[in-house]
Amino acid sequence: MSETKRKLHLNVFLRAAGHHEAAWRHPEVHPEGDLDIHYLAKMALIAEGGLMDSVFLADGYAGRTAKLEPFTQLAALAAVTRHIGLIATVGTVYNEPFHVARQFASLDHISGGRAGWNIVTGAGDASHNFGRSAHPELTERYINAEEFVEVVKQLWDSWEDDALVYDKGAGILIAENKIREINFKGNRYTVKGPLNIPRPPQGYPVLVQAGSSEQGRELAARTAEVIFTAQQTFGAGQAFYTDVKARLKKYGRSADELHILPGLSPIVADTEAEARDIEAELNGLMDLPKALQAMSERFDVDLAAYPLDGPVPLDKAKSAEAFNGIRSRQEVILDAARREGMTIRQLIYRHAGGHGHITFTGSTLQVADFIEKWFREGASDGFNILPQTFPGGLDAFVKKVIPELQNRGIFRTAYEGRTLRDNLGLVRPSNVRSVV
Repeated sequence: MSETKRKLHLNVFLRAAGHHEAAWRHPEVHPEGDLDIHYLAKMALIAEGGLMDSVFLADGYAGRTAKLEPFTQLAALAAVTRHIGLIATVGTVYNEPFHVARQFASLDHISGGRAGWNIVTGAGDASHNFGRSAHPELTERYINAEEFVEVVKQLWDSWEDDALVYDKGAGILIAENKIREINFKGNRYTVKGPLNIPRPPQGYPVLVQAGSSEQGRELAARTAEVIFTAQQTFGAGQAFYTDVKARLKKYGRSADELHILPGLSPIVADTEAEARDIEAELNGLMDLPKALQAMSERFDVDLAAYPLDGPVPLDKAKSAEAFNGIRSRQEVILDAARREGMTIRQLIYRHAGGHGHITFTGSTLQVADFIEKWFREGASDGFNILPQTFPGGLDAFVKKVIPELQNRGIFRTAYEGRTLRDNLGLVRPSNVRSVV
């Protein structure tokens, strides 16, 4: 196949065990690795060896987890990698703009311009950990997020790019006239500034957004440069891609200024039969009654009252509009169940394999065909890869699928530049608050 100028982008969602619900029970998996920076570094280096764009970390502020805080982890990974991007999830509900601006500027300096911010509005209720009386409703969270991101960007712009002088002869360390207060006064935040660290090497770390709701699509069109989404069928993927790209024009943006990367949780082997065996092994490790209960709670309907191999009772499920969590995920799960006529068992296995993202089990060629179809036919600009097991699932994808994508001329054979922006083909933003 002839070389094409447009290349797809591949990001990997790091998780020590893998993204299948039962992966931690697999004999070849190391769930304790989430607290082992040396193990996590090996995963990042496998991804970098495959020329993937970035590693991505999810995060939250409630519940019981056994994983490292993203900034700490990514700063450590920055020291042992050279090219791969480092994307941290940071919510806008339970943080302050000044803290976030400073932390991302620090990570971008530490990594030499490889930081990215996955902007989330805080679907998980953590009000009890922050002295709040209640978790904000979805609309309020998005309104807050817009102002939050604006404050952060202004803080990054509070330093001119050449504010650091280091002129020993003249005795000038910093050009004070190239640092300015932002004096931001909004409906939710009042921030004087300036930031107490120079502007990030990338100008702004790459701005990523993960919501697919109506509010999320609009925020992405206005602000984001990458969007992680969760459409599970090709038709839904095309519709989402077309809709979000069409929204860019009203914000003075072109289609190539926003990359749309659905989540893809693959199981890949030399043959489809081998891949199916891996899938069956993982599904066999599941606690099915527990998974059924969790899915029942998610949809607010007792699925145990229905035949496991009967159709999903879609008419009984809680509507997305009544859901104050990740509403877009609720929508795509329901949409996939409806489009494919899933049974309850199929729904549970699908969700177990990728947290509501696309799952695909097949041979190297089948996985490559799947990716190429979405990429070439207007459903994605690439994928956020969620291997169902680590390290085996990631290693198989890098060693089998990526060379096939390179052979088809749709994936890079070398990194394009030094920064994450370079490798994503994104322009470094100018300082909009420059002193004239």
